[in-house]
This record gives sequence, C-alpha cells and structure tokens, in this order.
Amino acid sequence: MSVMGSEPRVRERALEAVELMAFSAGVSLLVFLVILLGFWLGR
Repeated sequence: MSVMGSEPRVRERALEAVELMAFSAGVSLLVFLVILLGFWLGR
C-alpha cells in the first residue's frame, strides 16, 4: 500500500547517491592535484 509520488523512487535515490559520490571524488581529486602542484612548484 504505497502512495505514488510521496517518496522518490529507489532508482532516483540511488542515482542521486552516485552523483554525490562522483562529485565528492572529483573535488577530492582536484584538491589532491592542487596540493601536488603546489609541492611540485615549491621545489
């Protein structure tokens, strides 16, 4: 007994989770590369 439209579908929630993880990984990689570049240019 579910009401249609009351909650996002599981697939949509999973897609949002994957998008958030991809964004987080991208930001982490960008920060890592900026730090690495800073150390490389600091030599």
